Amino acid sequence: MSDTTYVQLLDLACGGLLLTAVLVLWRRELVVIIGVFAAQGLALAALVEVLAVHEGSAELGGVAVGILVLRAGVLPWLLRRALAQAGPARRETRPLVNVAASLLAAALLTLLAYAVSQPLVTLAPSPATHAIPVGVTVFLIGFFVLFSRRRALSQLVGFLLMDNGITAVGFLTTAGVGLIVELGVSLDVLLAVLVLRILTTRMRETFGDTDLDELRELHD
Repeated sequence: MSDTTYVQLLDLACGGLLLTAVLVLWRRELVVIIGVFAAQGLALAALVEVLAVHEGSAELGGVAVGILVLRAGVLPWLLRRALAQAGPARRETRPLVNVAASLLAAALLTLLAYAVSQPLVTLAPSPATHAIPVGVTVFLIGFFVLFSRRRALSQLVGFLLMDNGITAVGFLTTAGVGLIVELGVSLDVLLAVLVLRILTTRMRETFGDTDLDELRELHD
């Protein structure tokens, strides 16, 4: 792979990561949000595969396949199953921040990510490290989704966006991590999703909804 092709493919994968994170803020339909999250898993797997081809690492290529299966397949499938059992509540109807303000916040978080990532980029300039701000932006947007959405499933997607951002930064800063480390992280994420899915199911069975504001009213 030539250096020009490497940079172009890397930019394309990072653009997919950033675009899908912004789309999660833009859309309110939970089924669409889950589909966008699956697309982000595909972009993350593509990012790792580009690094694998550039480094000539078969191990890193195997990690890319694992990311594709888990984050573009298994996790979205679990989220869709949870949504199918959620009844009629299929939209984020009352987020704490409206769509316009959320998109403005995404722009500000992008600027913040580029500002705080400059020391890392300056420390070891390369096409991969120049893409670090994208991973940081995805993490910050995921955190924003986590506290600005009211549906438990939306917050779970925010948590997973944060994990995707952390994973992207890890690969971009180290040119890949060991297969065992990535498998351990992925299994932790999968376990967290399974636990949260069980909790949301219990909440729905007990209270009839997973809107956090309504649950707080019940508590009061």
